[in-house]
Amino acid sequence: MSTMSSPVEFLELLAREAAAVEFEGPLVAARAAGLPPDRLAELEQAKSVALRVRALLERRRRRESELSGLYDTVSDLAGLRDLDDVLRAIVHRARHLLSADVAYMTLNDDERGDTYMRVTDGSVSARFQRLRLPMGAGLGGLVAQSGAPYVTANYGEDAGFHHTGEIDAGVGEEGLVAILGVPLRLGSTSIGVLYAANRSARPFVREEVALLVSLAAHAAVAIDTARLLTETRSALAELSAANTTIRAHSSSVERAAAAHDRMTALVLRGGGVEDVAAAVTEVLGGALLALDAEGRLLARVGE
Repeated sequence: MSTMSSPVEFLELLAREAAAVEFEGPLVAARAAGLPPDRLAELEQAKSVALRVRALLERRRRRESELSGLYDTVSDLAGLRDLDDVLRAIVHRARHLLSADVAYMTLNDDERGDTYMRVTDGSVSARFQRLRLPMGAGLGGLVAQSGAPYVTANYGEDAGFHHTGEIDAGVGEEGLVAILGVPLRLGSTSIGVLYAANRSARPFVREEVALLVSLAAHAAVAIDTARLLTETRSALAELSAANTTIRAHSSSVERAAAAHDRMTALVLRGGGVEDVAAAVTEVLGGALLALDAEGRLLARVGE
């Protein structure tokens, strides 16, 4: 029996990471050689097992690549301090890790009670980039309200969430079809939604959902850290300005008190107008001219 009609051929195909279509080769060759039905059945079974092994190896390779990408993302986020840089890095990595056409993020606005588009990667529609989603409206509004992931293979035909004209128009202008949204959670609180989307009806599989959920968990912590750092820097700047004002005011008060004490001492010692004028210019600087009610010169200090 030749190698081409042996189950060993499938092992060789696995070893060189052949494409799935190449696994039909040994069967084609066996049929052409006129092998009996029992041998063909044996080869068919070997092919089936080999393809399952190939799929398992492919999933493991993809998972290793995803975990490596997730690790790199976490490392990158740990080195960022500016909130805008953090948000852009998260969305860019989400698009890259899931090989998506577009990735984007909405953040919750507690004052307005909705979630709004904060940053996008791969988007071409200005209307889409300005979207605000009421809680419960659209796929993102549903995820923001429920705090649970949601995936659709065809946004326009999905009746699992509430459609609105404005949101559908923005999604349509962007050309999005398949969308995955996962919550950005800090403990029990949802602060926004992270999305990956495609312009074709390619469904996101369970592993991709789990990957984006993992990224969102790390992203929420990075966002919270960046916010705290921004707030801390702002508070320190305000405190520094307040300290400068306080020091300036304290200096003015101290100079005024010293001047008051000096003037009082001069008067008590019987000092005249010229003595007072000299003391004033020494404290405040500059020159001083003192006149009486009739305009007559009483004292002159400096030019």
